Amino acid sequence: MQGTVDGFSYGLVTPLVAFLMACLGGALGLRCTTRSRTAPRSWRAGWLALGSVAIGSGIWTMHFIGMMGFTIEGTPIHYDRAMTFASLAVGIVMVGIGIFIVGYRGASGTALFTGGTVTGLGIASMHYLGMAGMSLDGRLEYDTLVVAASVAIAMAAATAALWAAGQVRGVLWSVGASLVMGVAVTGMHYTGMASLHVHVHGTATPAAGESAGNLLGPLMVGPLAFLVLAGIVVIFDPLIVAGGPGTPPAERKPGIPAHPPAHHRPARSRLRLRGPVEHRSRTPQRR
Repeated sequence: MQGTVDGFSYGLVTPLVAFLMACLGGALGLRCTTRSRTAPRSWRAGWLALGSVAIGSGIWTMHFIGMMGFTIEGTPIHYDRAMTFASLAVGIVMVGIGIFIVGYRGASGTALFTGGTVTGLGIASMHYLGMAGMSLDGRLEYDTLVVAASVAIAMAAATAALWAAGQVRGVLWSVGASLVMGVAVTGMHYTGMASLHVHVHGTATPAAGESAGNLLGPLMVGPLAFLVLAGIVVIFDPLIVAGGPGTPPAERKPGIPAHPPAHHRPARSRLRLRGPVEHRSRTPQRR
């Protein structure tokens, strides 16, 4: 029996909240990526790692908030805990690979294409691995062409977002890049859901897994808490807040010079070492 799939059980609430979570994770992660370009080399990996976990947590939280509004008529849905955790780990690792490529190689050419492709595949892998963790009294089938379209959307938009983040042209560019990332994740999610067809066997409760309310709600506390902490780190970073010598000119606030004023610089010593001086007598010599 063909089951009726409904991805909007709560109307527009879950899609809007999911989109905002994707934008939040993207904003923090891409801002960290931008910040890594002005940080000392010893700190670059830390900023890129923070950005990778922020984006990974954001897309994972977005996905399962969207799944909270997903129902199939005729059968309850349960989720496998191990597969749900695995989807989070895969998303963070693959997004991290793409972020590190762009962070160290630059947001142009082959590095941008490779980083955007890997990041997009990470978003898609997280989605479909999360879907594989669903347990219900039925069978899931996917339309191959629509699945391919969803993956292409993720790769194209992720590449565009990484390019915008790599321009280092100020906070507004980071905000724009985060919106592009939010569109990438949300568009990929709902395009992928449109490719889904369910054949329901019966109305029995699945023997494996846990219900969405019992599993997804508590699991999302950790990623949400991390996004809050990452936001605090980004907001209170001194170079992002006030600008400074390591901040690109477009991001430096007016009135804060790139170098210390001349009167604050240490005065150079004007003393010069001189060699021995020969003193000649000016007394006229007697003939």
